[in-house]
Amino acid sequence: MAGTLAAIVGYASTFTLVLAALTAAGASPQQAGSGLFSVCLALGVLNIVVAFRAKVPISFAWTTPGVAFLLTVGEPVGGFPAVAGAFLVTAALVVLTGLFKPLARLIAAIPAAIANAMLAGMLLTLCLAPVTALAEAPLLAAPILFAWMLGLRFARRYAVPIAVVVTGIVLALTTHLPEGALDGTWPTLLPVMPVFTWDAIVRIGLPLYVVTMASQNLPGIAVMKANGYTLSPAPIFVMTGIASGLTALFGGHTINLAAITAAICAGPEAHPDPKKRWPAPVAAGGVYIMLGLAASLAAAFIAASPPILIQAVAGLALLSSLASALSGALAQEEARLPAILTFVATASGITIFGIGAPFWGLVGGIVLLLLLRQPAGK
Repeated sequence: MAGTLAAIVGYASTFTLVLAALTAAGASPQQAGSGLFSVCLALGVLNIVVAFRAKVPISFAWTTPGVAFLLTVGEPVGGFPAVAGAFLVTAALVVLTGLFKPLARLIAAIPAAIANAMLAGMLLTLCLAPVTALAEAPLLAAPILFAWMLGLRFARRYAVPIAVVVTGIVLALTTHLPEGALDGTWPTLLPVMPVFTWDAIVRIGLPLYVVTMASQNLPGIAVMKANGYTLSPAPIFVMTGIASGLTALFGGHTINLAAITAAICAGPEAHPDPKKRWPAPVAAGGVYIMLGLAASLAAAFIAASPPILIQAVAGLALLSSLASALSGALAQEEARLPAILTFVATASGITIFGIGAPFWGLVGGIVLLLLLRQPAGK
């Protein structure tokens, strides 16, 4: 249930943004659909294979900040084939990051308190969604919240699955698909012959790499560390880079470690025993493949559903992760102020130079932590 929820939240929150960004970059509707389909398939395979082999709840997603950036750059010289070439450059840079071990080790050395604080800041907005939903759509949100509270009282382990089931019932009873939504054809993978142009590499390839690493992969590692899992970044970067290169050949954008949805799969709501949480990403992978295969119907249903309800049930699933992250962030007195700085900066949602708040929260917290650790007078 946790993995299913993670995939639905990840897909529902930004799939329309993906289609819009690829179209803005010069893709035809068919090419944009092919790009989304290829990324869904790649995410499905990565989530299933890696989590199953490693027996660790490692989960993958697409780069939402990268997609948002892509939406702003427009069509480069060379059209969409040049965009595919830029995607390949980004993928190659991610692979090189994995092969350059000092950089990978540096990324893995993020202090635990700062990692927990960044996770808490990332989760805060989504954890506010249940309250927001109750204010915006009380008749729809109240049954979900009530079911969750009853689950906590009588079947604590199943509180979130019960809320998910009730959400599905509410959506099924209240969501009306537009006419013709069931007439969609099967999605098709359309190869794109990449073209390498300096304009696309500088405007898209290099910035997309920076945004992906700073706003997705770094927070993704921090989320896993905050939940007690220490990852070796190098092989993960190599795998996601190779997967991104393959999807680029079909118009797909970059793939990376999941961040917020990773907290659903790796947190205590997935399973009380950390060693038994790995099936969550496996389930998420299966759902991503189904969403890719049923892209037309899934897109129509999710687009017609109140997005606040999907966010609300995700917020309920993440409340335990938020509590745990805040506890870990504030446990050490010497790191308390740097952790709070990281938390508020991350929760602010700011974007500077196209790089999202989690990166700046991480930088601010680490800098302050290092300054406070310096002996007086130095």
